[in-house]
Amino acid sequence: MSHLQMLSRIPRPLRTLERGMAQSQGWVTRYFKAFCKGFFVAVPVAVTFLDRVACVARVEGASMQPSLNPGGSQSSDVVLLNHWKVRNFEVQRGDIVSLVSPKNPEQKIIKRVIALEGDIVKTIGHKNRYVKVPRGHIWVEGDHHGHSFDSNSFGPVSLGLLHAHATHILWPPERWQKLESVLPPERLPVQSEKESLHGSP
Repeated sequence: MSHLQMLSRIPRPLRTLERGMAQSQGWVTRYFKAFCKGFFVAVPVAVTFLDRVACVARVEGASMQPSLNPGGSQSSDVVLLNHWKVRNFEVQRGDIVSLVSPKNPEQKIIKRVIALEGDIVKTIGHKNRYVKVPRGHIWVEGDHHGHSFDSNSFGPVSLGLLHAHATHILWPPERWQKLESVLPPERLPVQSEKESLHGSP
């Protein structure tokens, strides 16, 4: 007697129950396989996203006050870092950026871009009163002068050390906002590369 024949003699309610169990097991199996397949695809995509597109980071310290961490040690802002925007070293004056510290490759710092290559900047506490930013470099500073370890200490920074552009504050909720690319009037370059190419006004 074949197995199919045995099934044909099973009472209808039991056959219905067995079919339901088989269908249920089949659905679970298909779901598990799909999950595994999706997981192993999603993990590399997530890693790539964090590495090349964007990530989030908590800001520590007071060097960017009042723009970041205005509450001091009471709370830390969490910011969105956009890697994609600096992929071709495309930054502008006023951008808040994260970069590898020129003094400690294991540490990333967050500062504001004050001047671009070719700009002449008036320094604050640097050994030279004026510095012309060399090609392939930028000048970065913290907003909280006197409480920031920045280009006034280590000089112009290579564009190769750029990590990301900080675009938004994500946390805490009451601090959610877009970070604008603005420069305080007193920190505008003495002369920009554009002015030097076309002549000072």
